[in-house]
Amino acid sequence: MERLLSAFLTLLPRTRNEYMSEHMRHSHGQGNREIIKNYWMPLEGSHKIGAWEVLDAGYSEHNRAYHTWDHIAVLFEKLTAFSDLPARTDIIALSIFWHDAVYKTQNQDGSPLPDYENVCDSAELFRQYTLLKPSDADAVHDMIMATANHMQARAEKQYYPGFAGDLDLFLDLDLSSLASSWEEFAEDFAKIRSEFFRISEIDFCSKQIEILENFARDEVQLYRRAETREKWREAARTNLKRCIAELTNRLAEISSP
Repeated sequence: MERLLSAFLTLLPRTRNEYMSEHMRHSHGQGNREIIKNYWMPLEGSHKIGAWEVLDAGYSEHNRAYHTWDHIAVLFEKLTAFSDLPARTDIIALSIFWHDAVYKTQNQDGSPLPDYENVCDSAELFRQYTLLKPSDADAVHDMIMATANHMQARAEKQYYPGFAGDLDLFLDLDLSSLASSWEEFAEDFAKIRSEFFRISEIDFCSKQIEILENFARDEVQLYRRAETREKWREAARTNLKRCIAELTNRLAEISSP
């Protein structure tokens, strides 16, 4: 059985197959019914027939471990916790549903697939199924595309009063798992590692260090909204620094002769 990532994840001796089996057990369980009832049904009328089936097929794919319905459910829980902040909760909710609708880690030839392509494909899939008026569809499209570059993304157009703040909140929600307890953070990281199981540990660790260091820089404003920054910033920075240290140690260990 394949070990996941490194020594700091030994508290999670989970294999890729175990993650996939757990995901398949829960993908159509109570959690999914709650998502349908509480979040999808109010938005169903703004989609063409077949939209839910497309989303369900995507988030239930066997190759996913982190980017599943569980991830979507967590984002909705946190959106609900900040229910007084959005100008348009419906636009954020639609962006949550569609932002990871397409998620693959490699091309057909086995080469790594840039995440930007997943984001573009997810945004395009949303376009195929939406019945929203053009300005609202453009707002959701831009929110989805913003996840391709969290730190630099900005609202280029105000589709409605408060859109920029909604975009910032959506991006903060998408990065909220960085502020989880260390145990949850480590488990999420292990799930992401399992999605990249065909990539060598050296390459994976190196790439993750690069990504996490960009998030952890002192000058980076990881969370955009004052409300989310107050709640999540310190915990996220603690987790990021710990994870970077663990990955750096692991990289040195597996790189040494």
